[in-house]
Amino acid sequence: MAKSWICFFIIDTRDLLHTKTRKDDTIEQIKVQTGTLRSNYTSITVDNTLSLAHSLVQITCQDHKGLLYDIMRTLKDYNIKISFGRFTTKPRRKCEIDLFIMQADGKKIVDPNKQSSLLSRLRTELYRPLRVAVVSRGPDTELLVANPVELSGEGRPLVFYDITLALKMLEICIFSAEIGRHSIGDREWEVYRILLDEGEGLSVPRNKIEEGVWKMLMGWE
Repeated sequence: MAKSWICFFIIDTRDLLHTKTRKDDTIEQIKVQTGTLRSNYTSITVDNTLSLAHSLVQITCQDHKGLLYDIMRTLKDYNIKISFGRFTTKPRRKCEIDLFIMQADGKKIVDPNKQSSLLSRLRTELYRPLRVAVVSRGPDTELLVANPVELSGEGRPLVFYDITLALKMLEICIFSAEIGRHSIGDREWEVYRILLDEGEGLSVPRNKIEEGVWKMLMGWE
């Protein structure tokens, strides 16, 4: 069987297609759009060659509720300032973000270890900003939702609202709810423990509960 080929021309609005990083990202995004790569692909790079005073962080990821919040709180935890930013939305909830940043001392981020640490944390926070699980608590069923707390002590906004809305849509009642904070490693987490009212038995599968709550928290409903 003969293979068919599709050729097309593309224009880069950032004028960076001559760089290897931008070429690689473009290829990955084409794979996403054609269904040959998973849709949760996230690319984060840092470039110190395009500005004399700033490091440029380029992010390509899937959009979700609180995306900018997750980026800002992560940079805030690293004591990094943003001088300029640009946010562009794409089809299928994809977005591109350019951030010109500097350290608190007004210098670029040139230390490879600092760059690696920052990019690793950003990837983690953008790929999985919250944790959702349905577990057994003795004979009962409990929904657990956890999100990291900022160094300033602030928690993620509207989490409890989204949880209750998701459960309402699933027609699941809440028997009791607890909100507490726990330190795990070097981070503090805000944990929501929701004891579900099973009544005559919980008819909704656990994976459906997790999926429904997760989508509501991510703004994908």
